[in-house]
Amino acid sequence: MIRKSDPWYVHAGLYAVIVVLVFLLIQVAIIEPTKVTERDRYYKTESRARMNYLRQAQILWEGRHENYTDNIDSLVHFIKSDTGVAKTILGYDSISQRSTNPFGNLAKFEPFISDSGDTLFKFNPDSLYVTPKSHKRFIVKVDTTTDVDTVINRRGKIVKIDSVITIGQRYIIQNPDNKDKIGDLFSDALKNTASWE
Repeated sequence: MIRKSDPWYVHAGLYAVIVVLVFLLIQVAIIEPTKVTERDRYYKTESRARMNYLRQAQILWEGRHENYTDNIDSLVHFIKSDTGVAKTILGYDSISQRSTNPFGNLAKFEPFISDSGDTLFKFNPDSLYVTPKSHKRFIVKVDTTTDVDTVINRRGKIVKIDSVITIGQRYIIQNPDNKDKIGDLFSDALKNTASWE
């Protein structure tokens, strides 16, 4: 029995379908996961850089006000407007001849020009409010401790009760997108310490 072969366009159509399926398989199995991994790596490094800058701002705030703040708006305004911060950013260490700028570059370069016209930052301080992934605000909290002292006279009667409320001796900065944090509200050993360091 002699069989007649299929026409060439049937084979060409099948080859075209196979090529399209192979292309889609490569796209789904190799290229897309690589893009997702690169995007997640960017979000992680960018948010950690922003959290580090918030930590440096907290340290500068504490040096100026002798406590920490839980108001991120005040912290960013302090970075942008305080003359001491501007001197630190523009200053140089006389011994090592290195910059004393505690703020480096974010992955996305955004120059910020201060009110005086100087380019102080290689990033925009307003970007410190939110995470790059979900654009949720960073969580900044400070501790509040109450020390109670009772004064008793010689007869054993309570004369007065003194209570001293101390606010802002420890702080924590948390990323709402993951478990990264800087500082701790309960331990002085973890003050200014990042969870990824």
